[in-house]
Amino acid sequence: MSSKYQSLKEECYEANMQLDALDLVIYTFGNVSAVDRKEGVFAIKPSGVPYAELKPEDIVILDFDNNVIEGTMRPSSDTKTHAYLYKNWENIGGIAHTHATYSVAWAQSQLDIPIFGTTHADHLTADIPCAPPMKDELIAGNYEYNTGIQILDCFKEKGLSYEEVQMILIGNHGPFTWGPTAAKAVYNSKVLEEVGRMAYLTLQINPKAPRLKDSLIKKHYERKHGKNAYYGQN
Repeated sequence: MSSKYQSLKEECYEANMQLDALDLVIYTFGNVSAVDRKEGVFAIKPSGVPYAELKPEDIVILDFDNNVIEGTMRPSSDTKTHAYLYKNWENIGGIAHTHATYSVAWAQSQLDIPIFGTTHADHLTADIPCAPPMKDELIAGNYEYNTGIQILDCFKEKGLSYEEVQMILIGNHGPFTWGPTAAKAVYNSKVLEEVGRMAYLTLQINPKAPRLKDSLIKKHYERKHGKNAYYGQN
């Protein structure tokens, strides 16, 4: 029987398979979700299913209160984090979570990724934020839901916009990224991993490497994203 959410499931499935194709995940690690704002639901990868075995019909559909609307499998263990972000950030259409090597290494260091070069500035004008490790009382509580709170609290404390900075590291855990679509969330996961790798190598070559100067940050960001952007084709 055809599902009314078939296109949403396929979008979610394709995004999850991209995580695997881009070497951002191994085994069953990581997940992507995609939202349908009109229906008030989102699709997410089922928990613990290897990517080689995943099928579009396995994708689970839930509402923003974590109620399963369609699907026979248990949804990702990170589902409550996704739901919390969708509920609070109305302009995102997809979320990705990986355990990619350099992204996780930075998260485990509990450090923001400094903006060293123009590759970073092509995508955002700030250091990539790392939220501090979760407090014990929150870990003992509704852990995945509280991870969503942890993300929003970090953005509030650092004065960041989720529409401009579409990625975060969770201290001692790993990265979450988002975007207007699930595909863009995956794109941002790959960008985060590569920028994290470049920053790591930069510090190996020069532990005192300076931050990219403001004029270059502004130039590279605005030529792609500013009102007079000229990167790419019309």
